[in-house]
Formats: sequence, C-alpha cells, structure tokens
Amino acid sequence: MSDAVQPTAAEVRAAAEAVKTALDRHLAAVERRSGEDDPAVYEAFNELAAAAEVYDELLYDRYDEVTPFEIPGAEETPPYTGPEEPNALSVLIRRDYAVVEPQRLLAQAQRVEAADDESLGAEASRTVHGALGVLFGEFEPDEIASRHKEFGLEEGDSTLWVTAADEPAEPGEWLEAPFEQVDAERVVCRFDVSAVFDDDLDDDADGADLEDEDLEPLDADRR
Repeated sequence: MSDAVQPTAAEVRAAAEAVKTALDRHLAAVERRSGEDDPAVYEAFNELAAAAEVYDELLYDRYDEVTPFEIPGAEETPPYTGPEEPNALSVLIRRDYAVVEPQRLLAQAQRVEAADDESLGAEASRTVHGALGVLFGEFEPDEIASRHKEFGLEEGDSTLWVTAADEPAEPGEWLEAPFEQVDAERVVCRFDVSAVFDDDLDDDADGADLEDEDLEPLDADRR
C-alpha cells in the first residue's frame, strides 16, 4: 500500500479510542441488562465488533500489525438473500444445560407440585426427567435461563437465530419438525454464547505480552 493511501498515526489512535469507548458502552449495557436477550447488549456488542474491525484494519494498513480480536463464525454465515422487507419471522433458540444438582432440581419441582392443588398425589417430581417436565411446564424458558442455578442447572452453549419469511406459517405447519429446513441465507441475525470463545481468547492472551496501555482481547461470545 502506498504512503498516499495509508491511514495516519492519528487515525489509528482515534480508532483505538473508539474501541475503548465501545468497550465501556458494552460493559455498561451488560451491567444494566434486563434479561438474557436484552437488545441493548446486542447493539453494544455489534458496535464494539464494528469498532474493533476498523481498528484492526487501520492498524494493519499503517503498521503491518494485527490484533487478537475475532468475531467467531463471522465468515461461516452465508450472505442474506431473504426478502428486503420480511412479512414474518421465526426465532429459533437453543440453550444447553447440565444437571449439576439433581436434588435441588427435584426439590424445586416438588415445591411447584405442592403449590398446585391439581397435582396432589402426583409423583412426576420424583425423577429428574419428571422434575424437568414440571419446571419447564411451570416457568417460561427465559425465567429458567435467568434462574438456572436455583434449579440445579449449569449453563452450556446457547444460540438464537432470527430468520425471515415471506408469509407467516400456517397453524401447525412445522410442529412435527420445528428445527428442520432452516435456510441459512434467510438468517437476519444470530447470537451465540459459548465458553469456547472465552477459552480461545485466553489462549490468545497467554501468547501476547501486552503493555498497560494495550487493549484487552474482546469478549466476543456474541454476534
């Protein structure tokens, strides 16, 4: 790249300051989050990702250096080819949990049954799979996610996909196979959470000798 088109040192520094500002905004949004799928957190994350990408490009163009910043899976999703103005959408959510305290799970399910007059004498809560049925039948998935430790669960990976459609599905149309035939090119946006992203960032950090003024790797576990 010629000197005429190289970014200036001031432009690189300004991009670094933009990343710092975006980091602060992202942390503030996380601290104020209102739930698992708080749109303010996603917006702050996207702004942070965009700022990091600009800084990374300018840093490379000016100094031939790179950063450890990475947005997982950004190149894996094909370009969106769905309708410009979708008339309908589907939200697909998967959340994994490990049952780490079965006795706590059973106790919570038994409390639900004890409070329900219609369940007197029921024994669904006596087994782990029965207790899961009781709790997921009583509480919304978002409440389970926010209170998972109370139910003896530990969070694993999770993902949320928003897909566009030309028209709403007919009632009962996809109930037999709700998660099949997802068109990746109609995914409007996708947000993933996984401990593997933290592990990757830890590996990058172990291999870098950062000065105090250097930026920490981004917690890029969403997109």
